[in-house]
Amino acid sequence: MQLLRVLHTGLSNTALLFMLALGIWGLWSFFRGQGVSGSYLGAVAIGEGVLVFEGILGVLLYLGGSSGLARSWLHILYGIVAVICLPAAFSFTRGRTSRQELLVYAAVSLFLAGIVNRLQTTGL
Repeated sequence: MQLLRVLHTGLSNTALLFMLALGIWGLWSFFRGQGVSGSYLGAVAIGEGVLVFEGILGVLLYLGGSSGLARSWLHILYGIVAVICLPAAFSFTRGRTSRQELLVYAAVSLFLAGIVNRLQTTGL
């Protein structure tokens, strides 16, 4: 269980930094007048994979009896929101790659960085 906890914590740091970088990259490209590139969409897919894997580790920890969280139900809710945000953004943009859609992805990525940061700092 201790190994899962270490992996969960480490992957949480990775998710925070990755989402922050994705948001900054998206804003930078938006202000340069660019749209969504294939590289950016690939990075979005990788970010979603990181969040899904983080969720799987969280479920394994929870099923293993590691519910030492102050408010585990809120932690679970935030985890679900984190996993569904990027697919929801893709659905909302309908896969278009214009400049406006890039701003949506950047905003969602920064929102996810905020969620992950809140989970880390408050111990939810």
